[in-house]
Amino acid sequence: MATPLSGRISSGPHALLHEEVLAPQFAFEAEHLLPWYAAIEKVLAVEYRRMGLVTADQARRIGEALHGITAAALTADPEHNMSDIAFAIERHVESRLDSPVPAWHVDRSRNDLQACAQLMYARHQLELTGRALLDFGRAAHRTASRHAATPMPGYTHGQAAQIITAGYYLAALSDEVTDAVDRLLATYDDIDRCPLGAGAMAGQELEWDRDAAAGLLGFARSRAHALTAVASRGWALKITGELSLFGTVLSRFTTDLIAWGGSEYGFIDLPDAYAGISAAMPQKKNFPLLERIRGRTAHLTAFHLDALTGQRNTAYANSVEVSKEAGTHVLSAFLAARSTLALATAVLENVEFRTDRMAAACAREFFGGFTLANRLTLDEGLPWRTAQVVAGAYVLAALEEGAAPQDVRPDLLRRAAERHGHPLTAPEKALAEAFDLQGGVERKLSAGSTRPSEVRALLAAQADRMDEAAAAWDLRGKRVRDALAETDHLLGIG
Repeated sequence: MATPLSGRISSGPHALLHEEVLAPQFAFEAEHLLPWYAAIEKVLAVEYRRMGLVTADQARRIGEALHGITAAALTADPEHNMSDIAFAIERHVESRLDSPVPAWHVDRSRNDLQACAQLMYARHQLELTGRALLDFGRAAHRTASRHAATPMPGYTHGQAAQIITAGYYLAALSDEVTDAVDRLLATYDDIDRCPLGAGAMAGQELEWDRDAAAGLLGFARSRAHALTAVASRGWALKITGELSLFGTVLSRFTTDLIAWGGSEYGFIDLPDAYAGISAAMPQKKNFPLLERIRGRTAHLTAFHLDALTGQRNTAYANSVEVSKEAGTHVLSAFLAARSTLALATAVLENVEFRTDRMAAACAREFFGGFTLANRLTLDEGLPWRTAQVVAGAYVLAALEEGAAPQDVRPDLLRRAAERHGHPLTAPEKALAEAFDLQGGVERKLSAGSTRPSEVRALLAAQADRMDEAAAAWDLRGKRVRDALAETDHLLGIG
């Protein structure tokens, strides 16, 4: 007969509590946290052996019982394990030992055990999400590279503003991705502090080597303060906050793609396999995938707010409200982020820019107004603000006469300048330079501009940053794998 789990409570959980709370929590932890619980228990066995509380053979047998543990081997049983994953693991190991190991689990608490397993799980999910973000960024980078010199209209305030290139626009998305990846790596490093050894809240009574235990679990260091180790779930807020932040950025880029895919713009197209139809209007080709992506980014903000409000106004101590309920949708945030990124990656890998439509849109807009004002100041000596007024007056006069941007009308420009007391010497030259379509991107000389050579330089730097980020994720993942393998080696198993 198994030893009772509590001397304070005389029965297992009520069926309602089991069905509505404990069994679902048990199933979740068995599916997602069990490998981390097992890894932690192995490290504890190593520590017990180091302190001389268990023999090497006992530590090995505990490790072997943990090594092959699977979710199928565990059942949420109100009477046998109180429907608690930690108790279920304890029962599982005890049933596989030839004889009792009295000191096993001495001076232990479930609080730091759970906090550590949750953090290891979150750390792993963060790595998967960081890699998905890199895949998306590289898709943006490849598409941007193909269109570094493809002109298209750039918009401010919903109005045509300046000529840019499609590659320049997508390089901005790639730039946002590299920033986000760097922040996720920084978040990983910030939360990479092991809670194990903190006990219930005040520390433990044995001389646990917390730094050694942290190293065997692949952490960079241990969490210095015992209360913070078990009370804080700041990692959940930091991670979901970063996912929400990038989701907001992605929603803005997706809004542009939705507009550009509409019939009024017609700048982009997607293969039929990624498109939709109208049941009533056979002439339509819809892009509901873009709407799905933008819609899903909203979930990332909602999950962050859920985690935030779940912790707000709670006591600063370990509690089920913070450790379990407030983190209910953290996995949903990870999954939503990776699903959204997978869809967005498919869009960028398959999008077709309709260069004819974009070139036509560039040709019909007076994008050279800014350049014209520059030339009037630099070549003709007009004060800058006066040059702006004259350039605007020329555009207005050209529109009134039905002239296209490429129709050079020096008479209109000369008249506008003379009204402000500034006769011009070479209005034809100023107009020809201002409204040259290709010149609209080539004349941007500053670093980081839409000039194709600058776009390629930006993309080259971004490629280096992505390679560095990929190597950083590889290093962190390898550190965890190597640490867990070292634990098995120390126990003599595996």
